[in-house]
Amino acid sequence: MRAYVGVGSNLGDRWANLALAARVLRASPRLAVLRASHVFDTPPMGPPQPRYLNAVLELEAGLTPEALHAVLASAERAAGRRRGLRWGPRTLDLDLLVHADRVVRTPALTVPHPGIAARRFVLEPLAELAPDLVVPGLGRTVAELLARAPGAPLVVAGLYPL
Repeated sequence: MRAYVGVGSNLGDRWANLALAARVLRASPRLAVLRASHVFDTPPMGPPQPRYLNAVLELEAGLTPEALHAVLASAERAAGRRRGLRWGPRTLDLDLLVHADRVVRTPALTVPHPGIAARRFVLEPLAELAPDLVVPGLGRTVAELLARAPGAPLVVAGLYPL
């Protein structure tokens, strides 16, 4: 099943953190990293903090959304992420954006990601990989959502360090 993961970092060696995310995912059983979007330099949401590097990875996932979410949390811990302030700075942030056509609503996980429709820093890199993907539960393609997203187009910072 195809899954799309948002990747972000704004603390430490941001490029190395992105590379670590790809390594951890590639090393995980029943996961394959198929493609990566460009990396974008973006302003933060939330309290004052450093700028982010953001991208999206396309995966082939033989895992349930819950199991994939656990792998993502493990990769965040490997990068030294400490949970604290909501929308605060982080070494690595991995969000399960879409998992095939699944809609999941549990206390621990919401798929598609609840902020997907309004976040240009998610939609723009996702549109590079899957512009015609209809986001489950929203009934709109990624390209349609991007056309309605607030803000100016993002600045490409470089290629994803796969």
